[in-house]
Amino acid sequence: MAGEKSWEQALSALQAIETEAINGGGADRLQKIRDNGRLTARDRLDYLLDPGTFVELNMLAEHQCSDFGMDKKKFPGDGVVTGYGDINGRKVFIYSEDETVLGGSCGKTHGGKIHNVMRLAREMLAPMICLNTSPGARIQEGMDNVFGVTGMFYQASLNSGVVPQISGIFGTCSGGAAYSSALCDFIIQVEKTSYMFLTGPGVIKEVTGEEVTFEQLGGAKVHSTVSGVVHLTAKNEKESLDQIKKLLGYLPQNNREQPPRKESNDPIDRVVPELLDIVPISMSKTYDMKKVIERLADDGEFFEIHKGFAKNLVVGYVHFGGQVTGIVANNPKHIGGCLDIDSADKAARFIRTCDAFNIPLVTLVDVPGFRPGLHQEHAGIIRHGAKMLYAWTEATVPKISVILRKMYGGSIPAMGVHEIGFDQVFAWPVAEMQMLGAEPAVKILYRRELDAAADKDALFAQKVQEYHDTYLTPYHSSSRSVIDAVIQPQDTRRRIISALRMLASKQVPNRVFRKHGNMPL
Repeated sequence: MAGEKSWEQALSALQAIETEAINGGGADRLQKIRDNGRLTARDRLDYLLDPGTFVELNMLAEHQCSDFGMDKKKFPGDGVVTGYGDINGRKVFIYSEDETVLGGSCGKTHGGKIHNVMRLAREMLAPMICLNTSPGARIQEGMDNVFGVTGMFYQASLNSGVVPQISGIFGTCSGGAAYSSALCDFIIQVEKTSYMFLTGPGVIKEVTGEEVTFEQLGGAKVHSTVSGVVHLTAKNEKESLDQIKKLLGYLPQNNREQPPRKESNDPIDRVVPELLDIVPISMSKTYDMKKVIERLADDGEFFEIHKGFAKNLVVGYVHFGGQVTGIVANNPKHIGGCLDIDSADKAARFIRTCDAFNIPLVTLVDVPGFRPGLHQEHAGIIRHGAKMLYAWTEATVPKISVILRKMYGGSIPAMGVHEIGFDQVFAWPVAEMQMLGAEPAVKILYRRELDAAADKDALFAQKVQEYHDTYLTPYHSSSRSVIDAVIQPQDTRRRIISALRMLASKQVPNRVFRKHGNMPL
């Protein structure tokens, strides 16, 4: 019959349109990206996923806009590759935006493809990987782009706490694209070739007259050290994808599963005498807490999160006896290990992420308190510090605290005691714990005696020593069951692992019904 096609013609037509979709905005544009040392949208998928496991969805979807000459700018796939595949044998859902198609901008179809895989990730209980390079909403589509962009926010928010969501930033990511990444659990940004901001340098200059570069406004250094938006950075795109693989290895498939174990030949009862060489006994001397963490962890491996942001607090993942564990630790190397606004935000975020995905938490404590000062108070240290208290109380995973040298004032609940929900609290023999240090406490308690004393300095020194010996030792706290045990530093690793194994069967406590709490954001 007239008009009939053969199977050969039908298959050839399919192959042609699939080739067109694979070529995105054209072979020349793809090659230009590669010539600049970067990866295309599909190159990223090929590098990240196990070979042969990627299954593409909605490959031939196209935008339906005909205004502004858009009917002549249709591309199969509409600027984003979506689907599912495996990473180290684990199922993930994934999308990779293609900047060669309309700059990677997000319209109704582009966003709809992303909504679909995000929903599937939630329903199939598998991690969601977002490879972003988009200027945000496609303005040619008018209010249709609200569906595309805003729907991504909605799906990411529904996924939060259900499946891990990891975003990689590979090019310019602005407006709605930046927000969609911010709703993920982790963001990894490539240095020098990727940028995140809500409004670009051109708009800023137009509105405020201020001239800034892309790097100054939203480069990896800015977001990993100043704003705290980015959790990890990488020198190039392949390293960024490697970071995604490594991070996923510390996370479970979903909130109903435990994180994967990593077997090690590192003895669970290994003693760590070198801690005495790392941690000075003098409270006024500093040291790098990261060295302590590395000595305690299986095989010395520590995967740090937010490395460049709020360096006075260290967070990240280790294995203890093969079990993934989150670490929250003060670092006396930076501002004496004081807690401040940024470190409180950093801690609260990390605590809630670990709790959402069944990862136990261990604190290593050496903190003089919250950082004093007019700026901190005016910027809301009370509100930000309260986030830590809320996060610890909310968390139901096993929680263990080890006090190395000191823990004073408001930092006591912020770094972990039984009364804030911790299961085990240990202290080294030199540890000092009290609401106030000896000197300020004596000035308050013995003010009248000191005013009347003939030799105020001698009396003051005497009372300080008495107060220290009576109230600041771990034995005072132990006698009141504030801590469970005073331990030798060399036994810290062994005691942590023992406690984690004992707490492995911990049940989520019954709590009064509530729709959700009201965290002091």
